[in-house]
Amino acid sequence: MKMVKSLLLGSAAGLVAVTAGQAADLPVKAKPVEYVKICSLYGAGFYYMPGTDMCIKIGGWVRAEATWGNDNGNMTWGPYNAQENNRATSNMVTRSRGYITADAREQTAYGTARAYIDVGISNSNTGFDGASNTFSSNRAFLQWAGFTAGLTQSFYDFYSAPAVAYRAAYFNIEDTGDGGWWLWAYTAQLGNGLSATLSAEQRRMNSIINAGTAVGSAGVLAPGTNGNGAGYGGMQVPDVVANLRVDQTWGSAQVMGAVHQVNPTYYAAAAASGHPSDTWGWVVGAGLRLNFPMVAQGDYFQGEVNYTQGAMRYLNDTNSGAFGAVMGNQEVFGVQSDCVFGGSIGAGTSTGCNLTSAWTVNAAYEHFWTPQVHQSLVGSYTGVMYNSQANAILCTLAGNGTGGFGTAAVAAAGCNNNWQMYGVSSRLQWDVTKTFYLGVEVLYDHLNSATTSDGLVHGFGLSTPNSPQFVSAGMDTWAATVRMHKDFLP
Repeated sequence: MKMVKSLLLGSAAGLVAVTAGQAADLPVKAKPVEYVKICSLYGAGFYYMPGTDMCIKIGGWVRAEATWGNDNGNMTWGPYNAQENNRATSNMVTRSRGYITADAREQTAYGTARAYIDVGISNSNTGFDGASNTFSSNRAFLQWAGFTAGLTQSFYDFYSAPAVAYRAAYFNIEDTGDGGWWLWAYTAQLGNGLSATLSAEQRRMNSIINAGTAVGSAGVLAPGTNGNGAGYGGMQVPDVVANLRVDQTWGSAQVMGAVHQVNPTYYAAAAASGHPSDTWGWVVGAGLRLNFPMVAQGDYFQGEVNYTQGAMRYLNDTNSGAFGAVMGNQEVFGVQSDCVFGGSIGAGTSTGCNLTSAWTVNAAYEHFWTPQVHQSLVGSYTGVMYNSQANAILCTLAGNGTGGFGTAAVAAAGCNNNWQMYGVSSRLQWDVTKTFYLGVEVLYDHLNSATTSDGLVHGFGLSTPNSPQFVSAGMDTWAATVRMHKDFLP
């Protein structure tokens, strides 16, 4: 009995010792687990970054698409991007794009402070190149207390071309949404949906065409040439943009305007040759969106009209330089520019900057056949006009005029560089879910060509085995696109 009692007491003492040792190894207090907390201040998808008061949303999208027709292997400037319609022409192009987005916001004493960025890849392919990917980013901006600064969308923009058309860039549109635009702006909320914005923005330059004492600037005029900034001096001031906008349940409306410094370089290569005085280009526009829920839920109309002198890129942000295309032995062409000048101070033939005039109208209607199936009908028109002196300079530069350069230039009879373009398109889209859709689009456009004195293309001609080209009164083009798109978040 005495032995059993001693054994039990010894066992109990051992258990106490083991338990005490194990307890000493345990932390005094377990740290609380930090769970992700939903942030409902800014809409779906936001959550609080653990340990902070900042809300963040990570999103993105992926898209695959292909276009067939008179696309010239280009999804942004296909039909008239120096299209020669010969055996080397690509009539199909594919593209893949994918972006990751981050949206971070927090409250301050003066309102929400926001930072937004997207980064991704964009790959266009006509079958000649490999699966190389090009880095792309079209948003990196800050917002706070009414200010917006960085890479975002111009405050001149109103009409949303990508919302109703896949190949909207084949028309002349001012929408900077896809590529983005640098700016620093302030927006005042005036109440009842009314706002006003004043914005300093990156210069929107097309080209300045200089015909000095020799034919040396024809490259600027060649169809398909990228004219963004050609012939401009260095940036001295940004463009100044202003708008007045209203957003209410019936829709939206906006009036807008911008001024743009046109500062040419020299009459000839040497600085001693002098230069024309700087001048100011300008543009005005108005846009309207009307909702039509009485027709079908989601239906709406949007339209915009713009007029410019010397600020062409506000009418056509994507495509610059000259338009041109060949079909058989006929060619159409149209020169784009902000200013045309030429001549020589020494010879007394120098001119100032002749600003180019142009106007556009864009309109679209979106109809929902069902809550998931909707279709758009889109129309666009552009007219480009040169005054008599600018026309004479362009004609002489192309070898279709007499008298010399600058004020001495005389256009040959029948040489007229005014041109027009119009088109229509329709896109049918099936929203399989809120974040995934499939769509098809058919597009038609027509270019009314500039004309020459003898019906032949001169200095603006394309290099093609079908020479000589005869100027056609106009040319029609078609394109069809299929697209698949998936968002990461609604």
